[in-house]
Amino acid sequence: MSSFEEVTDRLREKPRSWLVTGVAGFIGSNLLRSLLELDQSVVGLDNFATGHRANLDEVRDLVGPQRWSRLRFHEGDVASADVCREALDGVDVVLHQAALGSVPRSIEDPLASNHANVTGTLALLEAARRAGVSRFVYASSSSVYGDSPTLPKVEDQIGQLLSPYATTKLANELYAGVFGRLHGMETVGLRYFNVFGPRQDPEGAYAAVIPRWIAAMVRGDEVRINGTGETSRDFCYVKNVVQANLLAATVEDPAALNRAYNVAVGRRTTLDELFEMLRERLAPRHPHLEGLKPVHGPFRDGDVLHSLADTTRARQLLGYEPTHSIEQGLDEALDWYERSLS
Repeated sequence: MSSFEEVTDRLREKPRSWLVTGVAGFIGSNLLRSLLELDQSVVGLDNFATGHRANLDEVRDLVGPQRWSRLRFHEGDVASADVCREALDGVDVVLHQAALGSVPRSIEDPLASNHANVTGTLALLEAARRAGVSRFVYASSSSVYGDSPTLPKVEDQIGQLLSPYATTKLANELYAGVFGRLHGMETVGLRYFNVFGPRQDPEGAYAAVIPRWIAAMVRGDEVRINGTGETSRDFCYVKNVVQANLLAATVEDPAALNRAYNVAVGRRTTLDELFEMLRERLAPRHPHLEGLKPVHGPFRDGDVLHSLADTTRARQLLGYEPTHSIEQGLDEALDWYERSLS
């Protein structure tokens, strides 16, 4: 187990070649920026189903032309064996982020979610096996805990799944485990808990709660809470997720491999509390938010009431130590969220 600083120092000294799927998406583009700033060589893969070229443009402007030249971009579907095979040429490590997110989307169109999330992951796993990739890190989700009432969520205790999206993410973990046992592949799954930060899309029916509420507040639109407002989540700033990916990609302890890990802060925030955090930060710039109250609607199918992660396993085996609380993340990302609306 190494500290994150030790890992980044080693990567600077000995660069690797990385494949980041979903590279034009929210988390993928944040991983891309961090890798390029560490002078790594990156292959990016995206079909722009949910990713945006503007995210790539922003990263290019942030890292500069010399580092940007280390990116080799492929446009294509991760569910295509040929696309995967071409993208994996010369790659050492896979960071697999490509997916169709959103519980409601998966309920409305389970076939599309299964194609992107299950067929895509299986195609990439098989191509990575054939290419001899040294490490396969993939995005899972806290949704795999289903209706388990246990708090905090511990990796080995899951309940009945509540959505097709959750089913696809658990299927990813099962396939990764099988490839580890059958073929000796080194895989690590990361169960993300309510990630937020720069380049997170505020638009569309399936936008995450933080960018959606910020957009509504700035524009003077209604802010709707599904349920009583006591529903709680473990909100995790994207820099914590970047750290977890790089630690998972470089950990050397065999006991840390072929497992899934919670990636979160380990703290619950209710939706009512989140509303007030956002309103208080935005009100000085937008006076119309003084006294604003949310509108409550019915609880949403497929959601869970409470989510809180136990991060002990990630801390002990990966060396994960979250650097940003929800408040620190909001303070750092708020300007980006506002700029994105213009």
